[in-house]
Amino acid sequence: MTLRFAYGTNGLTDLRLDDALWLLADLGYDGVSLTLDHMHLDPLASDLTARSRKVAQSLSRLGLSVTVETGARYVLDPRRKHGPSLLDPDPDARAARSDLLIRAAKVAADLGAHAVHCFSGVAPGRTGRIETWERLTGALAPVVDAADGLGVSLAIEPEPGHLLATIADFHTLCVLLDNPDALGLTLDVGHCQCLEPDPPAECVRAAAPWVRHVQIEDMRRNVHEHLPFGDGEIDFPPVLDALTELTTIGYDGLVSVELPRHSHAGPHFAEESIRFLRGHEGSSRA
Repeated sequence: MTLRFAYGTNGLTDLRLDDALWLLADLGYDGVSLTLDHMHLDPLASDLTARSRKVAQSLSRLGLSVTVETGARYVLDPRRKHGPSLLDPDPDARAARSDLLIRAAKVAADLGAHAVHCFSGVAPGRTGRIETWERLTGALAPVVDAADGLGVSLAIEPEPGHLLATIADFHTLCVLLDNPDALGLTLDVGHCQCLEPDPPAECVRAAAPWVRHVQIEDMRRNVHEHLPFGDGEIDFPPVLDALTELTTIGYDGLVSVELPRHSHAGPHFAEESIRFLRGHEGSSRA
């Protein structure tokens, strides 16, 4: 089966959203990972529902599927990158992040998205591990409930440096939340190369039952830097084979290129990325 590739709008921030969507459709992408942010679809806009409706019409007209992402750097706080997080010491601040994620889940439902993505945040210093996990589960529980009520999968991403950094941490969260049906995994292939003990292809297979969203880029071991394909250490044909296996067990989501620091040349990297992925798809079986 053919994988369905997407590109993240956090790597196209110099383009208007309509232009970014047109570009991706013209390049042959199957979908888009839409990061909710002020320059594209602002999750704090008073007319968010109306804006979402217009985006849904654009997606339909262009034949693009969508996953909603929530990694905007300063959407809640103009001074703190990704702040406040689900781990913030202030309960009101944690609630602000939870509310943002609930808004994102509503947008995902309005757009017919495959999933809504999130991450845990960095654990504050001088906070015990048990307390930190309690903060995460307490802040995330209403988001999981809201996503479930909307029929949307909440796909949390293991992020290097965060409390929830590995696939094993994801399973810890599942146990603490009593394995809710609405909670799944965003699997970032580069993060597997960076942190996980197993090769990325084996990570895909091990995580398969829980994967609801996939991000892909090149990366080096122990260095959290999203790189264009060919600039890192990942052997991609086995990874793409393993991702294709996902589709045979029911995964119908997107495999989305994640290059958030390459917006200065976003159209170039979008074109190069789809050419690389289509060129290497199935090559290890040839």
